[in-house]
Amino acid sequence: MSTSANHGPVLRYIKHGSLVSQIALGLVAGIALAYFFPSAAQSVALLGELFVRGLKSVAPLLVFVLVLSSIANHRKGTNSNMGRVVALYLVGTFLAALLAVVASFLFPVTIQLKEVEQILTPPESISEVLLTVLLNVIDNPVHALLEANYMGILAWAIALGIALRSAGEMTKEVARSLSDAVTFVVRLVIRLAPLGIFGLVASTIATTGFSALKDYTLVLSLLLACMVVVALVINPLIVWTQIRRNPYPLVFTCLRESGVTAFFTRSSAANIPVNMALSKRLRLNEDIYSVSIPLGATINMGGAAITITVLTLAAANSLNITVDMGTALLLSVVAAVAACGASGVAGGSLLLIPLAASLFGMPNEIAMQVVGVGFVIGVVQDSAETALNSSTDVLFTAAASIHEEQR
Repeated sequence: MSTSANHGPVLRYIKHGSLVSQIALGLVAGIALAYFFPSAAQSVALLGELFVRGLKSVAPLLVFVLVLSSIANHRKGTNSNMGRVVALYLVGTFLAALLAVVASFLFPVTIQLKEVEQILTPPESISEVLLTVLLNVIDNPVHALLEANYMGILAWAIALGIALRSAGEMTKEVARSLSDAVTFVVRLVIRLAPLGIFGLVASTIATTGFSALKDYTLVLSLLLACMVVVALVINPLIVWTQIRRNPYPLVFTCLRESGVTAFFTRSSAANIPVNMALSKRLRLNEDIYSVSIPLGATINMGGAAITITVLTLAAANSLNITVDMGTALLLSVVAAVAACGASGVAGGSLLLIPLAASLFGMPNEIAMQVVGVGFVIGVVQDSAETALNSSTDVLFTAAASIHEEQR
């Protein structure tokens, strides 16, 4: 009886506790094990390997189902004012990805990757990249899923999604239900992140030394710096083009009343009620914000675009891949498109890194190591990313609404 009572809170914490605190605990435990018992740290590498393999197995299906369902269920004939909001979402996401490319060129960072030299054949030019993309796009869909060919997966998901837009509601509901089911499986895998991070960190530090921690810190710093620049420079400039007056009072209101809440909830979807209430207090056009806020939680993903781009280029730097300007621009486009399909689960943007990494010929095994690094720094990164994404939903909605009023 007493044993059960003592174990009750522990089991409740494991099942229902904050994933952020559990990942932080796994991170600290992994560092401690590697420092005090380096030989034992090598033995827990299996935990990290299982976690990475779980991500690797579910990611291709997740990308396929999410994109297909999103396109198939897109509503036709929505309010014409929504066009401006959607345009702001897409421009903001692309500029965030482009900023991440520029920042990664100016301040290149690297990450620790295992055994990659023998299996990597990096592209030599933008023409080779485009040829590879074209060949991957026309791949057999089953083969694309089996081999984690993300370009092929994306192409087939878009094509089938467009075809299903004219399907009956029951068919679309099946697509939605399948998307929810795959997302549920992803949530189960991500709940194992604390154990996976424990194994990854312990084995990596035991093998490479504490230099890996320095790499994590530098990558995280670059990510956060890019997000701050987007929030305080790029987004205000975009808003100014719409309202033609000082955008910062509106920017700071959105960051304070939406961004702070999103930072702690770590879910754009969970922050939708907060954003709806804020839009109402700002006296925005309800016909616009009632649609744009839920839509923004799905496609307005500037923070995710930054994460995908920075981590992909960090991996490219680690592998000594030379990235020319044409490929960098293509990466910005791919990262922006991938970000728009990011899952609503914590760390969802990380699962789309393989899509961007495929531009450089990186095998899925390497891309998933990069995803693992993302989960290590995700304690802070995911919170900052969500804060930027969610606050920008209200900001761009307000900019479009004010622009309409001024016409």
